[in-house]
Amino acid sequence: MKKNIQTISITSGKGGVGKTTLVSNLSYCLAEQGARVLILDGDLGMANVDIMFGKRARQSIANLIAGEAGLEDVLVELTPRISLIPGGSGVYGLHNLDYVAKTALMDQVSQLEDDFDVMLIDTAPGISDNVLYLNSAAQECVVVVTPDPSSLTDAYALIKVLHKRHFENRFSIVCNLVRDEQEALTVYRRLSDVTSQFLCVSLNLKGYVPLDPTLRKATKLQQLICQAEPRSPSSLAMGSIAKSLCDFKYLYEAKGGLQFFWKQLSGVA
Repeated sequence: MKKNIQTISITSGKGGVGKTTLVSNLSYCLAEQGARVLILDGDLGMANVDIMFGKRARQSIANLIAGEAGLEDVLVELTPRISLIPGGSGVYGLHNLDYVAKTALMDQVSQLEDDFDVMLIDTAPGISDNVLYLNSAAQECVVVVTPDPSSLTDAYALIKVLHKRHFENRFSIVCNLVRDEQEALTVYRRLSDVTSQFLCVSLNLKGYVPLDPTLRKATKLQQLICQAEPRSPSSLAMGSIAKSLCDFKYLYEAKGGLQFFWKQLSGVA
C-alpha cells in the first residue's frame, strides 16, 4: 500500500518564538533519522529557510503560479535528503488559479509523492488567512509557544480561530526557550487549562527546547545547531521532538497526504 506523506505545519500565534530555526533543525533531525523531508516555506514576510542551510532560492511558488516554472524547477535541494519549496508571496495566490492550472499543479504534486516521507510547513505567525489555510490543510498542526505571556495569549487565539473557523480539534504543542522541563510543563498547563475551559480541543505536548547559549550562537551564524553541535541540549531536545512527530497514525483517515494538502490549499477539494 502506498504510504502518504506526513504533512506537518509548524506555526505560532506571535513572531520571535524560534519557529524557523525549529523547522530547519527538525528537518535535519528527521533526515538523520532516515526520512526524506520536503519543507514548504510559507512565511510570506520572512521566507528564510534556505538561508539556514547556506542556500539561496532563485524561484518560488510565485513563479509556478505565473507559469514561469514547474514544481521541479522551483524545488531547492538543501541536502541530499532535504528539499525546499520557497513560498514567498505566492502561497496565497494558489487560490486564484483557474481549474486547469490547479489540476496541472496536482499532477506535478503527485510526482513528488514517492520522493518524500514528510513535509514540514513553516507558516507565518498570527491568524491571517494564509496561515489558517496552511494549518488547516496539514495533517498535524504544531503550535510553538514560549514562556512569554503574549506568546501564550496569541497561541490560544490561533487555536481558537482554527477550531471555530476550520473545525480543527487536535493540536500538538512545542515549548521553546524554556529553562527546563518544569517550566515547559508549566507553560503547557497554562495553555491547556485555558483551552479546556473555553474550547473543545485536544492538546498534545510533543516536547520542549531549552534555553541554550550554543543555539543562540548557531542561529546568529545561520548554522543548524543539530549539525554544528549535535550533543548540545537543544540538539538532543529537537532530535526527540522529531521522533515524536512521526507518531500520529490516527490522522491518516481524517486527512490524506501531499495531494490532499495541496488540494485543500488551492481550493480544488
